[in-house]
Amino acid sequence: MDKSIQNVQKQIAPFIHRTPVFTSSSLDEMIGCELYFKCENFQRMGAFKFRGAMHALLNLSEKEKLKGVITHSSGNFAQALSLAAKLLGIPAYIVMPENAPKVKIEAVKGYGGIITFCPASNKAREEFTLGLVAEKGLRFIHPSNDYNVILGQGTVAFELIEDVKELDYIVAPVGGGGLIAGTILASEPVDIKVVGAEPIVVNDAYRSLLSGQIEYHTNDFTIADGLRTHLGDVNFPIIKKGIDCIICVEESEIVSAMKLIWERMNIIVEPSSAVALAAVIKEKDKFKNHRVGIILSGGNVDLTKLPF
Repeated sequence: MDKSIQNVQKQIAPFIHRTPVFTSSSLDEMIGCELYFKCENFQRMGAFKFRGAMHALLNLSEKEKLKGVITHSSGNFAQALSLAAKLLGIPAYIVMPENAPKVKIEAVKGYGGIITFCPASNKAREEFTLGLVAEKGLRFIHPSNDYNVILGQGTVAFELIEDVKELDYIVAPVGGGGLIAGTILASEPVDIKVVGAEPIVVNDAYRSLLSGQIEYHTNDFTIADGLRTHLGDVNFPIIKKGIDCIICVEESEIVSAMKLIWERMNIIVEPSSAVALAAVIKEKDKFKNHRVGIILSGGNVDLTKLPF
């Protein structure tokens, strides 16, 4: 049964942090608009994905909870599902690409997730996951193409809209599409335009909008490692119907935005988060004199590998 995102937020509220909204007068002046940063880097396990994972697990049957759950993820959803499952006493199996950041691998282990490593490709992730589902009878929770996950992710924008009145735009990173789809669902009732931000080297979502069908990419490297995945058949129709546009940014622009956030706001965000600010800077004429929400999706960074 479909739920309003307001009801979803109430359901998961006992488990999540209601994250703060930060501003920066220097960034406002630099870009020429009013920016409001929803800081999901302060969420439990360091990223917005905990919201969707918790909502999905809370809506499982008792039989599904007993057998356990599985997902595939380069890191943030792996951590999210592991932590949510630990809090609810549910076994969690995680398929991770062998090139996943060490900091995220260690965090998954710390939350009790049972890791299986696979080659770094979307095809390998899915094949390894299906094998474990068949072997152990696990319930698969997709990181971004599960409707309960999408609704959970939509609570980020819901809270931002409650806290900051009269926004004109919300800008969010696009990887697998769960966050941007949830943002669209939360924004539709109040007529806020939603803009996606994507690395140009893995711009499958941008190309999907152009072609009208889900596109894929063969490039497995971007500094924004959380955005390597592609859209799915659940979130793509929501995105196609409701998004204003997707702005593609270069790797160097992502690094510059990440550095700016550190210098001007005194917080560390992961490259996937910085993509959203990079997009606003790149197309600042579009946002000039508007009130713009930016979703900082997470802050799980390997400090030994900072790109600046």
